[in-house]
Amino acid sequence: MFSKSCEYGIKAIIYITTQSLEGRRIKVGEIAENSDLPLAFTAKLLGILTKVNIVFSQTGPNGGFYIDPERLREIKLEEIVSAIDGNSVYEGCGLGLSHCDAENPCPLHNDFIKIRTELKTMLKTTTVFDLAMKLKSGESVLVR
Repeated sequence: MFSKSCEYGIKAIIYITTQSLEGRRIKVGEIAENSDLPLAFTAKLLGILTKVNIVFSQTGPNGGFYIDPERLREIKLEEIVSAIDGNSVYEGCGLGLSHCDAENPCPLHNDFIKIRTELKTMLKTTTVFDLAMKLKSGESVLVR
């Protein structure tokens, strides 16, 4: 459902969140390694997420990527998806048809609208803090 870029960005942000909760700034290599992501691609995605103030970067020996403590519990998945993929997750035909709408629906059209509505709700209500807590508690994993 998400692009590979978006999947990678979400994984990186979840890892950064777990470390930011402990007051740590994380180097891109550590993020990539602990999220099982390609290093160069991770750096590119973090650049995008830094530009939209989801994540911050500090240079120097104690530098690295981090999330502002005041924002840790506020960042919704929708912000990350929007920054990386735009609105593409909410648009387009479920079967990939070039023209599909209410007047000319594909066989999946009406069911796909329901799924997208639920997805949008989940992205708007789920915070990276929620996901980081699942990771920290052992309820979920970030790498296989």
